[in-house]
Amino acid sequence: MDSLTLALIIVATCAVYFYFKKKLLYFEERGVPYAPGWPILGNMASSFFRRKHFSEMMLDIYNVNPEAKYVGAFDFGRPVILLRDPELIKAITIKNFDSFQNHFIVFDEQLDPLFAGNLFSMAGERWREARNLLSPAFTSSKMKAMFGLMIECGKNIADYMSELPDADRKEVQTKELFTKYTNDVIATCAFGISIDSLKNPENDFYVYGRRGTNFEGWAMLKFLLARMAPWLMKLLNVRFISEETAKFFKNIVADMVKTRDEKGISRPDMIQLMMNARNTEKKHLKLDIDEMTAQAFIFFLGGFDTTSTQMCLLAHELAINPEIQNKLQDEIDRVMEESNGNPSYDAVQGMEYLDAVFNESLRRHTQAILLDRVCQRPFELPPALPGGKPFKIQPGMGIWISGTSIHMDPKYYNNPDKFDPERYYQKKLTINDELNLGFGIGPRGCIGNRFAILETKVLFIYLLSKFTLVANAKTCSPLKYSKSTFNMKPDGGFYLAIERRSQKAN
Repeated sequence: MDSLTLALIIVATCAVYFYFKKKLLYFEERGVPYAPGWPILGNMASSFFRRKHFSEMMLDIYNVNPEAKYVGAFDFGRPVILLRDPELIKAITIKNFDSFQNHFIVFDEQLDPLFAGNLFSMAGERWREARNLLSPAFTSSKMKAMFGLMIECGKNIADYMSELPDADRKEVQTKELFTKYTNDVIATCAFGISIDSLKNPENDFYVYGRRGTNFEGWAMLKFLLARMAPWLMKLLNVRFISEETAKFFKNIVADMVKTRDEKGISRPDMIQLMMNARNTEKKHLKLDIDEMTAQAFIFFLGGFDTTSTQMCLLAHELAINPEIQNKLQDEIDRVMEESNGNPSYDAVQGMEYLDAVFNESLRRHTQAILLDRVCQRPFELPPALPGGKPFKIQPGMGIWISGTSIHMDPKYYNNPDKFDPERYYQKKLTINDELNLGFGIGPRGCIGNRFAILETKVLFIYLLSKFTLVANAKTCSPLKYSKSTFNMKPDGGFYLAIERRSQKAN
């Protein structure tokens, strides 16, 4: 190597180093407390190299200055603000929503239509139009219409477990069990397809569902790469969802729409709402099969994977806290006895301790690790610390809110590591509660929260009426999240014993 080439390499290396070094001084130059980052990787290094679970990484950033209203961080090379103050969280996500309406978009719609074209990834008026269109699919009246279908799935899982030999219930992989339940619920409630994944686990709906919701290993690295360099994903033609999986879901939706059109079938679900709106005036939506599939897929993703994971976390807490499980079973037994084994929608909605148990599971193990917003108009934040200067957020800058960190802050929750449903007993939550972020907050909160809550309650009503969840040798306690995935699961998976109750309800 000649001296000129060597000199050019040294100069280029130094230029890159000082460029990223300068970017990492962004908050220091502006007097904002911040978590020091690495060049290129910013504060994502510990998650990128799998040294910490994503929730632990966020908690480290959140705790960099416990007295601050907000702190600075680096989303790879991009400076972002992590909000710590509940009033600021409400100001950004609700009061000034129009200035912080969108998420940071990491997927390209041409490359990944299922991820980039759904409600979560949509921006601006297109998102607003889609949200207004789809919201009626999750009203109380629609939940009542779907309730009977959920009940059949709940009875099915209880009957299936009853038929298993006792030896087969000593070591149950609950993620697999609950995913089959959520798969069947979402198939019948959203797609109008009757499936029994417990008896036929090789059905295409379940198989492709598992493929499409796998966020471990290479899938996790692809997601991080998309956040770091979306342009590189497009350049290398790297898809997050395989073409085969995308084609399967597109064909399902296309066949469903065709059948309903030809036979005049109408169902109270998301697909029907989109079908009904095809001939209405729309400024930003096409509602072709691609758009319908994208909306159906994100609903499937939330119902299939996220909800089943929350079920596993809830079941885990009940197994290691038998006194809480006993109290919940008392409430379930009472409702089952009063309803002769067939609880009504209103009876389920009136189960206050079940509601408290679910809400506490969402606090203690919230999957809303990171909620993000992107600034659209200049916005001034008050000083992060007393005596400091205000900070003006510029358009394009990201805002982070960590539900996990808020929920584990002893300032807001006494003894936050303890699983204590009494915190929520006889307390109703809303999507605008800045201290309860399990389903997000504000207009961009989870559209399907009622659906997720109801299918979870139905599962535990029927399961716990006949069985007791018990920790076994493979139960991870204390629960440590695997560093190889964004999901909240232990390295070895979720395992429990499911024992038949000696005295059970109808």
